[in-house]
Amino acid sequence: MSPARRTFTDKQQLAEALADAVAADLQAGITARGAASLAVSGGTTPVNFFRALSRKEDVAWDKVTVTLVDERWVDETSDRSNARLVRQNLLQGRAARASFVPLYQGGDAPDAARAGAAQASVPRPLDAAILGMGNDGHTASFFPGGDTLDEALTAEGPVIAIRAPGAGEPRVTLTLRQLLAAKALYLHIEGEEKVETLRKAEAEGPVEAMPVRAILRETSTPLTIYWCP
Repeated sequence: MSPARRTFTDKQQLAEALADAVAADLQAGITARGAASLAVSGGTTPVNFFRALSRKEDVAWDKVTVTLVDERWVDETSDRSNARLVRQNLLQGRAARASFVPLYQGGDAPDAARAGAAQASVPRPLDAAILGMGNDGHTASFFPGGDTLDEALTAEGPVIAIRAPGAGEPRVTLTLRQLLAAKALYLHIEGEEKVETLRKAEAEGPVEAMPVRAILRETSTPLTIYWCP
């Protein structure tokens, strides 16, 4: 099954459309089970989406649990914290009623024990997960050259600590299996450079060189790519 693709003229149009889709996913989970869960990515790309989603009044936010796809191993006081980004842009207004499960557990580095401390709280399965992609072909914290990349792509998880040359700080990430178990999976990219990276990732080549290929090549999980210039 090839990924579905949706192309938009600008960032705000994309943000609103993705927010509509994710809000529907969450409400479907609430209708079916009385609760719903969402994993989101960090960086600058999802800010407009976060703000659009936070305004969705048709979501019963008090029944939603939000967590992160991955996190830099930094305190929330850092401007590089994905948790901080989510609190400031998504968990606002009505969406502030949602529960939030951070992945950072304190300490100098995310060893196996600290990474594992988040596992009991991470909701499974996710109703929706939104991924980003770096120009090096990483997604989540599946970085080329990562010291636990193979484990992140094969282990049950749901959480793995990882260090990589291109990652900056040590990180903790949901595993590939955890992400592929999501009921809805989205790849959100913006700009011509990212779509060129996507073209390279869709070509032949090892997953280890561009780990986003692990998502793109998985045929059993529906993936929708949202892109705008």
